[in-house]
Amino acid sequence: MAISLSSLSSSFASLSFSSNLSSNPRILRPLPTLASTRRAPLRAVVAASSAATAVAAFSGGAAEVAEVEGVSLEKYVKARLPGGFAAQRIIGTGRRKCAIARVVLQEGSGKVIINYRDAKEYLQGNPLWLQYVKTPLLTLGFESSYDVFVKAHGGGLSGQAQAISLGIARALLKVSENHRSALRKEGLLTRDSRVVERKKAGLKKARKAPQYSKR
Repeated sequence: MAISLSSLSSSFASLSFSSNLSSNPRILRPLPTLASTRRAPLRAVVAASSAATAVAAFSGGAAEVAEVEGVSLEKYVKARLPGGFAAQRIIGTGRRKCAIARVVLQEGSGKVIINYRDAKEYLQGNPLWLQYVKTPLLTLGFESSYDVFVKAHGGGLSGQAQAISLGIARALLKVSENHRSALRKEGLLTRDSRVVERKKAGLKKARKAPQYSKR
């Protein structure tokens, strides 16, 4: 009888142990190793850093490309004009209001570069200002025969564009004196001397007076 009781008690103990194992299955899962716990945060950090690098490259890519193009254009102009603007043969100086433009013509395909930048970019794509620059060459049919290199300063973009026009016209006279009649007919050789009139004492502007009050 004692043997049967002991055997029954041992069987009950084994049954209770197996029920505990089945009720809590997480005990059977293998514990994570130290290497696996270290890999997960490391992968997250690497992914975040690569994403940040991609965003930074995308945001700064356009500015970097523009800067590289500007540098290459400056090198191109210096290579085309050895000795600078003053050492060139076909050169003309134009003025308008406070703007001064030095223009050099060289045989080429019709590029116009102003202060080491493309003319359309420099003049902000304004069609009127671009027309000022192109008119002298279009008048003689040389729009695709010469490259134009300009150094302009002073005044605004409108004044600089008109100064460039006069500079190109004067430079074309150095190509041939026979161009004078055609350029003169279009009024491209006339220096526009109009400037802003100075303010007068006692007036609000050059001619505007304060409102008159009788009493």
